[in-house]
Amino acid sequence: MSMLTPPGMGGKYRVTGNQYPRMRRPRSKFRIVTVLVTTVAVLGLAGWGTLQLVDVFDGDAAAKGKTAQAANASKQRACKAVVPAPGTSGTKPIAFPEPGQLTVNVYNATAKGGLAKKTADQLAARGFKIGTFGNADPEYDRKVNAAVLLLGGSGTKAEAAMKLVGAQFKGTTTYKPAAPKSKHAANTVDLMLGKGFTTLAADRVVERNLVVLAKPSAAPKPAGC
Repeated sequence: MSMLTPPGMGGKYRVTGNQYPRMRRPRSKFRIVTVLVTTVAVLGLAGWGTLQLVDVFDGDAAAKGKTAQAANASKQRACKAVVPAPGTSGTKPIAFPEPGQLTVNVYNATAKGGLAKKTADQLAARGFKIGTFGNADPEYDRKVNAAVLLLGGSGTKAEAAMKLVGAQFKGTTTYKPAAPKSKHAANTVDLMLGKGFTTLAADRVVERNLVVLAKPSAAPKPAGC
């Protein structure tokens, strides 16, 4: 009798030789197939979701790129519309009159006495005609912060006259053209001496100022041009 056979058992229950009972349950093929199918499905869903997210981000980036390109094209069209082409200018160079063709009225808008007469004499020495001089009207008296405030007529000739007078001074110059229907003559300039006034500019400074003022001014450029 084999040692594996319990006492009292024999026949078909007898175990002899190398034969022994199976101690482990066989694997279920159906369970393995189910696990594989579930895994493939999960991976497929994850991949599909990733592709959807990529499409969304790519779509947003493409839309933003098209919007930026459209804005850039619009800005370039605006720049071309207002910026003169190379070799051209927005306006013609300013042609200044001779000092003797202008009449300058000198007014003192400061608290310092004697400035109007002194300045009028200096301008006369430079060839300008002096109409009158004295204290400024209450409208301007002690209210002009710039070196000089120039009041003149409207139009190109009046602008040239005011800039010719303004080029004679150091400091900030403010121009105030009259209304288009004003009777202010184009060859007459009212000069208000303000708080920033010190003295007339030297001849070399005047020449440099006139060169700068004579240059034509191009049309204003939009931001980003």
